[in-house]
Amino acid sequence: MTLPVIFRRQSAKCLVQRVASIQTRLFTTSGDVTTLPATPSRAQQISSIQKYRSNPIQKFPVLQNQSRLFNSSPNLKMATVAPTPSDPEQFLHTTGASDSVWTHLHPYSKNPTFPSLDKNLETDICIIGAGISGISTAYELVKRGHQVVLLEGRDVLSGETGRTSGHLNNDLDDGYLEIAKKHGESGAKVAADSHSWARDRIGEIAKELGIDCEYRRLPAYDVSQFPRGTKEWESENDELKQEAELQHKLGIQSRYDANLTVKGWSGKIDQRGGMVVENQATFHPTKYLAGVLEWLKKQPNFQCYTRTRVMSVEEKGVEVLGLGHKTVLIQTENGHTVKAEGAVEATAIPLQKLSVITELEFYRSYCIAIRVPKGSVEDCLIYDNAEMYKYVRLTACDEKDDYLVVGGCDHKVGQEQTTTRYGELEHWTRERFPQAGKVDYAWSGQIFEPVDIGVGYIGKNQGSQKIYIITGDSGDGLTHGVLASKIIADEIENKPNDWASTYSPRRIGSILKSLPTMIQHDLQVNAQYKRFLQSDITDIEDLTPGCGAVLNPNPLTKKPAAVYKDESGKVYKYSALCPHLKGVVCWNEAEKSFDCPVHGSRFSKEGICVDGPAKANLSPLDDAAQKEQDITSWAR
Repeated sequence: MTLPVIFRRQSAKCLVQRVASIQTRLFTTSGDVTTLPATPSRAQQISSIQKYRSNPIQKFPVLQNQSRLFNSSPNLKMATVAPTPSDPEQFLHTTGASDSVWTHLHPYSKNPTFPSLDKNLETDICIIGAGISGISTAYELVKRGHQVVLLEGRDVLSGETGRTSGHLNNDLDDGYLEIAKKHGESGAKVAADSHSWARDRIGEIAKELGIDCEYRRLPAYDVSQFPRGTKEWESENDELKQEAELQHKLGIQSRYDANLTVKGWSGKIDQRGGMVVENQATFHPTKYLAGVLEWLKKQPNFQCYTRTRVMSVEEKGVEVLGLGHKTVLIQTENGHTVKAEGAVEATAIPLQKLSVITELEFYRSYCIAIRVPKGSVEDCLIYDNAEMYKYVRLTACDEKDDYLVVGGCDHKVGQEQTTTRYGELEHWTRERFPQAGKVDYAWSGQIFEPVDIGVGYIGKNQGSQKIYIITGDSGDGLTHGVLASKIIADEIENKPNDWASTYSPRRIGSILKSLPTMIQHDLQVNAQYKRFLQSDITDIEDLTPGCGAVLNPNPLTKKPAAVYKDESGKVYKYSALCPHLKGVVCWNEAEKSFDCPVHGSRFSKEGICVDGPAKANLSPLDDAAQKEQDITSWAR
């Protein structure tokens, strides 16, 4: 039986069981620039079965992203690359070869440090994952008096939280018109209220703990992707009017303004008019969370262990009708265990094979930080109305300039070229903001999109009583992570929570409404097993130093090999089969990683797992690869 057939049967079985018993902004998604061929709006695309990336994309010069530093060319006014030496511990700090703009004022060295777990422990609650979801949940539980152990496989803030664009909003990624179609108006109201609470909660905690993290309130502007005066502009502005009306009904301070303009948007492309959403917010995510961790570090009922990878989370014991007792056993890679009354998987994606994972789609989204003179661009949030849309904000740079952070250009993990995206973002920005200067940072991050749109999976995992999950951020991972802390803390204490049923991983109605999309996604995922019949290179000699590729088959093993050639020409070979469900990985040139196109697992150039749902590394196929994993400090 072939792997695709096995996977389809497992997925179908999971779906049948699901029906019988029955996704901050990490990164928001972006659309093509207005000079490109027209793409349907978010509402038009989301309401139909989502066909993956069918719209054309303008091709820009390929940028060999071999470093984190981009310099502007005065002639082309496009980013060119200045190579920098490779950091052997880069993937210890983050999930890509690039650094985000947040390292400009808060380098990795400013994050709190913790020891690795070297003994067995018992605790009330064990939280796996030290990003915004895990840290926020730890804060809520510690404040309520619970004993908490926080485990992280690498360093704190090394996951997707440090690669977001730092938007805090209740003007959600997918739009309330679409959320209401799947979750009803009551579900849309829950989404509005809970994200509003999370936006405010970050401000409250920052003030209470005295954290200087650039937290501030500001408006958000949603505009058409098309030039003013076109039929497409009129159609999308009609949608924005409807969205503003519904948001206002839900208690959000939204209104439509036909003459909306953005200070500093002085380029030739005129997209004036759109929805104004007041009382949104933004902040510096890693400054904020480092501050929360410093507070937690001083609490007697909190412990944190880093570079401690969790391999399994299992309920043990029997509990029926109040009789008996269940606990959770957390097993780490180094052989130590944590026994807890409850466990929270705040790992972006649960540590499991299928189930809720089949209800998610996995995307890469891209950002650049480009200098603009201070005061030349309005301090606001900007989104256009394409499904794969651009998102914009400001953050501090120096006394002369601010950074304009511009993101978008999403695509499914491991399924498209990565190196053209930064050029597209820069092109889009310069067309609209001609005062933009040098691009200093360019990076990408991961988005987990729930099949039923806009509402994450937060609460008790399917089939569990004491294991909780937080996943499906839907491009709003920062506020999702914070609101999750309240839902889970309440559930652990058996307190009623008005949001819990809407976010429940066990929800039924919205999943049933999404079955066509789910089946389409399943078919598209299974199509990725075609990689078993493909090879990126025919000879290792063809591989450029500093790059990777899949050689299929490897002459020695007769199976696909993930091959990386370092800058000196030394070659390292790993199994190209993802440990999760044996998909064949693809080389991500922008982030120097091997990415799985099946369920989005990612591995560093040394074969170390940096994004789940895989838990294990790529297996070394030669002595050089084995030695590289052995001597890499964060693999030990």
